[in-house]
Amino acid sequence: MVEKHVSRGFRGRRERSDVAGRVPPGQYVERGFPVLSAGPTPHVPLENWDFAIGGSVDQPRSWTWNEYRQLPREVVTRDIHCVTKWSKLDTHWEGVSVDTLLEGMNLRGGHVMAFCDGGYTTNLPLDDVMGGKAWLVDTYEGKPLDAEHGGPVRLLVPHLYFWKSAKWVRGLRVMERDERGFWETFGYHNHGDPWKEERYSGD
Repeated sequence: MVEKHVSRGFRGRRERSDVAGRVPPGQYVERGFPVLSAGPTPHVPLENWDFAIGGSVDQPRSWTWNEYRQLPREVVTRDIHCVTKWSKLDTHWEGVSVDTLLEGMNLRGGHVMAFCDGGYTTNLPLDDVMGGKAWLVDTYEGKPLDAEHGGPVRLLVPHLYFWKSAKWVRGLRVMERDERGFWETFGYHNHGDPWKEERYSGD
């Protein structure tokens, strides 16, 4: 997910007490699903789509669309939080856990770079995409994921700000040393924990 910079002076809406404990500081509950992108929406035919894991690994792996769809799948319900200060509660997704993709691989590094159609990248510690924390998702609210929201497949890392949940994802590169991704090089926080308000570099 690519998200736009907004002023720190933005003030969110006051939330009901029954959901306030689920909404990080500075966020408000959004009923819709805003579309925020840095460039045009890619459209890749499924017969040309694949997903790859490479970099500092013993043996790279890749999956075609049909191979990916045969992997064990999970239904995921999570709250999501955008750095532009909206949160959306109880979103429903379906896809493949990153744990499933990495199972049995010898990873010689502690970080990954997600890379995507359109040239977008974002960096993540391995600890933030393993242990049931991240998925490749292709279904949202029971329907195939729309291209404007990152379809056919996006990364879902719901415990971090949503720019880390990269749209149109095509692979993960395992890295021995951390590197900054697209928005991180423009001053966004390198980690992005919404509960710590890690929005921008220096927060």
